[in-house]
Amino acid sequence: MRVAIDTQPGGAAPNEDWAAGTPSLAVVLDGLSTAGLDTGCRHGVPWYVAHLGSHLVATLADPSRSLTDGLGSALEQVAALHPDCDLSNPGTPSATVAILRQRGEILDHLVLADSPIVLEGQEFTVLTDLRVDEVLPELRAEVELFETHTVEHQAALRRFVTAQRQTRNTPAGYWVAAADPEAAEHALVGSVPVEGVRAAAVLSDGVSRLVTEYGMATWATAFATLRTGGPRELIETVRKVEATDPTGRRWPRYKSGDDATAVFCQW
Repeated sequence: MRVAIDTQPGGAAPNEDWAAGTPSLAVVLDGLSTAGLDTGCRHGVPWYVAHLGSHLVATLADPSRSLTDGLGSALEQVAALHPDCDLSNPGTPSATVAILRQRGEILDHLVLADSPIVLEGQEFTVLTDLRVDEVLPELRAEVELFETHTVEHQAALRRFVTAQRQTRNTPAGYWVAAADPEAAEHALVGSVPVEGVRAAAVLSDGVSRLVTEYGMATWATAFATLRTGGPRELIETVRKVEATDPTGRRWPRYKSGDDATAVFCQW
């Protein structure tokens, strides 16, 4: 498996995405926005995703270990690194997870929340977990009423994130990687034969929105861009599109530009 990676921050703040690739593994983590609210943790989201990602790569180097078990173990290990932080805080640093692993002639996948894996075969298969979209739709709609960078938008976003945190990692809400290893049991997992898969993309939603939300590309054109210009060119395409709508009037969103990560795998 040949892997190419690029990741870029959405603005001046530190990048809260994280990615890694090996000849058998591709991982993308997308740290969740804190909206300036307290997290109970002195380390922050970039620290969290870097440590979770590193432990995932080390744990999943053992091909006999399932992705679910590997994620649960990594979550437990990272929690043990900062026991003095309030890990019971509903806003404790957290992230989406997307993992693609090759085991011989098999491709295993795991997705937890909305960072997708897209497989290119005879057609495109999108593997993602959209349970988060079902949570608090009325508050999400309120955020989308206002242009980004306005006081009203920031206030609505804080209300949304505050309420969203109460449903995070609960049966009534949605699941993400945070401090509790139980979240791994709620990930969506599966396997497909490598044969017939020409390429795969593991993405944060800062990239996938070019297709899914902006509608300014298809998966076919996105993969064509990945082949000709790699992940960097695909991310630059996203930025060019967002530059035409800097305040989120055409495409309402939480911020003008989100952290964007793409891992492109070919055989």
